[in-house]
Amino acid sequence: MSEEDTRYDAGHIEVLEGLEAVRKRPGMYVGSTSERGLLQMVFEVADRAVNEVLAGRATSVHITLTPDGGVRVADDGPGVPIDEPEGASGPGLEALLTQMHAGVGTGGRHDVTIGFCGVGPAVVNALSRRMTAEVRREGFRWVQEYARGVATAPFNEVGPAAASGTTLTFWPDADIFGATEFSFDGLEERLRELAFLNQGLEISLTDLRRLDRSRSVRLRFPGGTRDFLDFLDGHTAASTPMDTIAFKREDPRMAGEVEVAFRWCSCPAERVQSFANSRPTIGGTHTVGFRDGVAAAVTAYAREQGQLMLTDPDIDADRISEGLTAVVSVKLDRPEFEGSTRGVLGNAEVRDCVGQAVQDHLGRWLNEDPERAAAVIDQIVQGARRD
Repeated sequence: MSEEDTRYDAGHIEVLEGLEAVRKRPGMYVGSTSERGLLQMVFEVADRAVNEVLAGRATSVHITLTPDGGVRVADDGPGVPIDEPEGASGPGLEALLTQMHAGVGTGGRHDVTIGFCGVGPAVVNALSRRMTAEVRREGFRWVQEYARGVATAPFNEVGPAAASGTTLTFWPDADIFGATEFSFDGLEERLRELAFLNQGLEISLTDLRRLDRSRSVRLRFPGGTRDFLDFLDGHTAASTPMDTIAFKREDPRMAGEVEVAFRWCSCPAERVQSFANSRPTIGGTHTVGFRDGVAAAVTAYAREQGQLMLTDPDIDADRISEGLTAVVSVKLDRPEFEGSTRGVLGNAEVRDCVGQAVQDHLGRWLNEDPERAAAVIDQIVQGARRD
C-alpha cells in the first residue's frame, strides 16, 4: 500500500452543516429508518404540543394519520409565534422547523420528552418530502410549506382565525424510509403511557388511512397511576386480594417527586413498569428504592405480627415480586441517566427517597387493614421460607 493510499489529512474530512447531516445520517437522529424511526418522527412533532397542554396553554392534542400517508399533529394552544418577539415563551415557527433542538425544553420535571431523542421537529422536517405548518394566532391564520426541510415560500397570512393553535402535518420521505406505514398500535402504546403519567393530559389518536376501517381513541386518565395499574392487570384485577396502594410525594432531597401505585394479585407474574420524567426505564435507583421500601415494610410488619422469628433473616427485595403489579414514576429537576439510550436512572439520592416513601405508605396500610395485610404477608413469608 502506497503512502498516498494511507495518507489522512483535512481533505478527507467531510463537514455536514445543518439539516444536511440529518438526511445523510437519519438513524442518528430518529433511531432508524424503519418503523421505529417513523414513530419517533411523530413523537418529535408531538413533544411541543404535549408540553403546551402540561404548561396549561392548551387543553388537548390531536394526532391524525391521514388518508394520503401523512401525520397531522394539532393543538389548541396560543399558536407558535411567526417571528421571535422579545419575551416570547419559545422560538418562532421557522426556527422551530429549521434548527435542531429549537423549542426543546430544559429536561426538568415539568417537561415531557415523548421519544428518546428530543431533537425537535426540524429533524422531522428534514426527513419529510413535505411539511405544512398552520398557525392560528391573535385572530389570524398563517400557512407555510416545506420540502425536505427547505421552505418553498415565506409564511403567508391566509385569512382570519376563529380560534388559536398550531397544526403541523408531515409526509415522510420515501427516499429515506423504506416503508412509510405508521403503526397505530405503536403510537397508541406510548401516548397512553403519557396520559397515564400526566393526569391533566388529553390526547386523541385517529386513523383515517382506510375510510372503511377508521378508528380513534381518546386518551385521558384522571386516575393517573391507579388507572395505569388497572390497565396492566387487565382481567386479573378482579382477583386482587388487596386494594391499590398509591401516593405521590415531593422530596427536596432529590429535587423532584415520586408517584407510585402497586398491589399484589393472585397471578404469579410480576409487572413492574418504571419511568423517569415520563420516559420508560428498564431500571435504576427509583426501582431499587421501590423494592427496598416494600421489603423493609413487609419485614417490619411480619416481625411485629410474629410471622417472622428473630432467627429468620429479613425478607429480601427479590422475594416480594410474586404477583406484584407496580408503576414507579419519578419526575426530577435534574435527571441523570446511565448510557446514551437513557434506560437506567442514575440519581443516587433517588433510591433512599423512594424507598422511605414506599416504606412509610405500605407500613401505614399494613397496620390499617390487618386482615388483607395478613394474606399478602403470609404469601410472601411462606415463599421466602420455601426459598
